[in-house]
Amino acid sequence: MPEKETMERARQDAREGKSPSTQAGEFVREEMHHVREGKHGAASPQQAIAIGLSKARRAGVKLPTPRPGKASAETIKQAERDERKGQSHSPRQPSPTRSRATTRALKREGHNAASHASLSRQARRVAKKRGPSARHNSAVKASRTRSRTTSRRTRKAK
Repeated sequence: MPEKETMERARQDAREGKSPSTQAGEFVREEMHHVREGKHGAASPQQAIAIGLSKARRAGVKLPTPRPGKASAETIKQAERDERKGQSHSPRQPSPTRSRATTRALKREGHNAASHASLSRQARRVAKKRGPSARHNSAVKASRTRSRTTSRRTRKAK
């Protein structure tokens, strides 16, 4: 179950008209914090990201399911299941036995998956797959939407 703050941050993003991936980013961020603070571990950064995306879908974020060819059939099925769970408002409680088993399995994993170095490696690896034009567009958008507070500080210093 996601924390109340995370749900509120995601709702705020939705109200501001931000994309579903931005809203889901809040859940991924929460997951990284959980791994870092030792609540549980993760085998890899990809696993931690997948857990966060699953939580986002189950919380009702309208994330598209991964396209065939980009992910395994099992992953796509799970994403569809999560999406249905997020759209339905059934009062069913999760099975305590299964929840406990998942938590215990994750606790056996390491905490290095959420380190800055491993997240940086993951980001670079994914960016390389996207190609130069996509990276360029991303950089241009980042510079356009960058917070202006840093530029104000540099102006004051001069």
